[in-house]
Amino acid sequence: MKNRFFSFLLIIFLCSNLFGQSKNRLLLGKISHVAFKNVYVKFEDTKKIKIGDTLKFLNQKAPCLLVKNKSSKSLVCQTINNCSVKRGDAVYFNYTLQSEDPIVKTEPSITKNNIETVNQENTKSKYIEKINGKISVASSSNLSGIGSDKHRMMYRFSLYANHINNSKFSVESYLNYRQYINSEVNRISSKNNIFKVYNLALKYDVDPTLSVFLGRKINNKTSSLGAIDGLQVEKYFGKNFIGVITGFRPDISDYNFNSNLFEYGGYIGRISDNDNFYSQTTLGVLEQRNGKEIDRRYSYFQHSSTIMKKLHLFSSFEIDLYSKLNDLITNDIRLTNMYISARYRFTRKFDLMLSYDSRKRILYYETFQTEIERLLNDDEARQGFRARINVKPLKNVYTGVSFSKRFQSNIQNKSDNINGYIRLSKIPRIGGRLSLNYNQNTSNYLESKVISISHSRNLFRNRLYADFYFRNVDYNYFNNNTNTTQNYFGINLSLNISRNLRFSIFGELSTSAHLENNYRINTAIVKRFNNKRKE
Repeated sequence: MKNRFFSFLLIIFLCSNLFGQSKNRLLLGKISHVAFKNVYVKFEDTKKIKIGDTLKFLNQKAPCLLVKNKSSKSLVCQTINNCSVKRGDAVYFNYTLQSEDPIVKTEPSITKNNIETVNQENTKSKYIEKINGKISVASSSNLSGIGSDKHRMMYRFSLYANHINNSKFSVESYLNYRQYINSEVNRISSKNNIFKVYNLALKYDVDPTLSVFLGRKINNKTSSLGAIDGLQVEKYFGKNFIGVITGFRPDISDYNFNSNLFEYGGYIGRISDNDNFYSQTTLGVLEQRNGKEIDRRYSYFQHSSTIMKKLHLFSSFEIDLYSKLNDLITNDIRLTNMYISARYRFTRKFDLMLSYDSRKRILYYETFQTEIERLLNDDEARQGFRARINVKPLKNVYTGVSFSKRFQSNIQNKSDNINGYIRLSKIPRIGGRLSLNYNQNTSNYLESKVISISHSRNLFRNRLYADFYFRNVDYNYFNNNTNTTQNYFGINLSLNISRNLRFSIFGELSTSAHLENNYRINTAIVKRFNNKRKE
């Protein structure tokens, strides 16, 4: 790297002597730090560099760094074009010297042909097309020895097309179509086929710091809000950002578009990123309406962070700021949802996770106006606690145990769950993987115990894979002292027809001393496609 850097200086020095009168200049910089998501570059002066410009290495035609933020002598960048960067690498920025600008000796020039090439590539490379998608068709059949058979088809399509044709436009979507084939179900239900749009949005990058979204989209910075049908705008100011939301929330009953459920709001936040600390924090306010009346008004907070690459924190809060009871409007504060989790990685072989949540039923004062009094009288917070430990005691051996508890102050919705597993990632001589799992759940009316063992392996040249499993389930109903035991035998075969095309078939037999035998057969074919357009 040092030899390449000094060679670069020598070439620039010679070019500056040959073409000293050129008004096109170069600024030399050096990568000072490489963090989790950002690359920091140091210059003697960054006045000529703007946010959205690109930096290059001498031996690469395509730019490798996109400028996201700047100070007087330092830049915060992100990598583009799949470039590999490391601390100490030399980079340069090309710009045109204006006639009134003084000539800076530390800014050497290059040849005219190279100048034109650099300028063209700087124009093209800010947005690179990258497309990922998946189409799948799946069938599910339940065959009963006594009752009626049930059949269902599921069609899914997802697409993430970033910067189509190297432009500022991007599209993302996730569509789902469910089709029931069972004739008896068709006669009973009026909704035999269900089509749902979970995500369908167009994105336009006005510049690298300002983005506009139009359509149905879940915003990752405000994930607790769910899908939003409408317009979202987000603007970055260095590490800080601000967003505006206006649109409609999906219909509560069928998830379709509902023009009566208007909502609007905004949020602010900050992202920090360096070697030992990464965090993203969002605080916002949203008002949701039903027709012309306020249905809900609340504030939300979301934070995620990684400290020393060992401690991972996540928290989310929702606080309602509006209530309406018997036409009396108040602004009483009500904590609706709270979730906190922490995961600490002590070593590569041992980590611990803890989480706590407290959730109340969300009250929409216009949607549920006939039930508001009853819901408020039963306004209990359903709370939960969970702990999980993962350990790798030996090579190829993984084990862990988790405990979760759900409870309310009125002793309703009680649930205690214990889960433990041990997994051998490589079986000596035989090959493949072996897993053993135990789960016990106790609620107000039922206790269940599940023991399962599975074996998975490669059958043919990394193309054909198989999973075999056995599961024993024991149900004990407290209200009538009934005990039921079921056994499940299953096999799943997965064939990689090509790199992006996979076919799988799954079969399961369930047996019970008190119930009839049932058979389940599922098939799926999945086609993935991806494309990365070069300059």
